[in-house]
Amino acid sequence: MKKKTILVTGGAGYIGSHMVRVLLEKGWTPVIFDNLSKGHREFIPKGVQFVKGDLLRPEDIRKVFGKYKIDAVIHYAALIVVPESVSEPIKYYQNNITGSINLFSEMVRAGVDKAVFSSSACVYGQPLKNPIKEDEPLKVANPYGATKVIGEQILGDLARAGQMKYVALRYFNVAGAHPSNEIGIKMDKPTHLIPNVMRAALGKLESMSVFGTDYPTKDGTGVRDYIHVLDLCDAHFLALKALFNGKVKSEMINLGNGKGFSVLEIIRQAEKVTGRKVPFKTFPRRPGDCSTVVASYAKANKVLGWKPKRSLEEILASAWAWEQKIAK
Repeated sequence: MKKKTILVTGGAGYIGSHMVRVLLEKGWTPVIFDNLSKGHREFIPKGVQFVKGDLLRPEDIRKVFGKYKIDAVIHYAALIVVPESVSEPIKYYQNNITGSINLFSEMVRAGVDKAVFSSSACVYGQPLKNPIKEDEPLKVANPYGATKVIGEQILGDLARAGQMKYVALRYFNVAGAHPSNEIGIKMDKPTHLIPNVMRAALGKLESMSVFGTDYPTKDGTGVRDYIHVLDLCDAHFLALKALFNGKVKSEMINLGNGKGFSVLEIIRQAEKVTGRKVPFKTFPRRPGDCSTVVASYAKANKVLGWKPKRSLEEILASAWAWEQKIAK
């Protein structure tokens, strides 16, 4: 397949920066578009084209399509903190939906009709059964999840109008860092479990908070599905190839490890990887939290030929190496 030029919105963020490196390794040409509100300039590799701009300003993204011959878009740029979306819904609807509409409008204007969309397992809310398949009813429980459902709906309408071919990838819990140790999750107050476990191991947190010890699971704590960020990026690349070779036109696909690990299992495994104790305190369940959320990746395997390759131990080891680096 001829090498392509791919616009990566949010390409200076956690997942986007990993995707940029995967594209470079494949010999493809990434163009990064990011407003750097959550992304990091130091995550941008030397020599890669970078445009600082905001999707809430249509003229910013229009200039990109005018300057570069873009073959497809991977759309990561979004606000992603679920509790914040509950307390500031307008901020999330404006950023995630208006920004996406502006991007898709400029894609149509420029004749760029292939998109890989960053969606989320949040679209399922409280699942009826596990592992979760793509035909599970959508039951969003927060504004963040709602923005992902609406993004998928907009792409579906564009596809039915003959203006877009897309793959919406519904992520479960993304974790880990690049083996180069150059990029990883960099937030002042991470909201995800694994970064906070590592911060507790380092002593940057006095203790971990474990919410709920009476779930119907093997140890009473919630069970989740964790996927290495590079496994996730591999799936994005396969989705791009499937769009270019015509194997897919419009699909919603889950990306997860297919295995569930409880909060206490993550803590115990992290203690083995780090060689340190992870202090934690237990609290009652939080409203809206699910007992178990695990993905089926059968469709990803069938449609894209994808399956996760990296183990939980690899996820934790790379996350630990990264946390040690940024703690210095």
